[in-house]
Amino acid sequence: MDDRIEMTLARREKFLVALAGGMILLLFIFHFLILPFLEEKKRMEHGVKTREAALQELELMTREYQSLKQKDQGLKNILSRRSKGVTLFSFLEKEAQKADIKGHIKYMKPSVLQSNGPYKESMVEMKLEGITLKQLVGYIYRIESPQNAIVIKRISIKENKKKSGRLNAVLQVLMME
Repeated sequence: MDDRIEMTLARREKFLVALAGGMILLLFIFHFLILPFLEEKKRMEHGVKTREAALQELELMTREYQSLKQKDQGLKNILSRRSKGVTLFSFLEKEAQKADIKGHIKYMKPSVLQSNGPYKESMVEMKLEGITLKQLVGYIYRIESPQNAIVIKRISIKENKKKSGRLNAVLQVLMME
């Protein structure tokens, strides 16, 4: 006799087995093909967005660099047009003479500031005593000169205690060299 047991499935059972097999096959396809594809697509989209943001930042930095390069070239032009041998101290003294306030200068302290770039900054701190507002404004107008790369870094103005209507001022003036 044959030890094999023959199993016969009813039509409904065959349908259920085929349906379960199909579901398992779909699950494998989804799990091993579709999900990895979707995850890789998501990762790639994130990478593209990151690189687009980096590209925009690079473009912004390029524009900023070009702007700084133009400003640097402008500063080079200004410095090349400036008379050779001109020092900030002598310039301030000459302009004080022209503005008729040389007698009001209490002190002038020159110094050279450390600079990271190719230019150095000369600074003079000067104190003016007993000047009028009109004299101070006229002097500031004379010395603050973008075409000579001279700027006032700090100014402190106080009322003169000895003379009414007069001022004492301390100026820190910078010149690029």
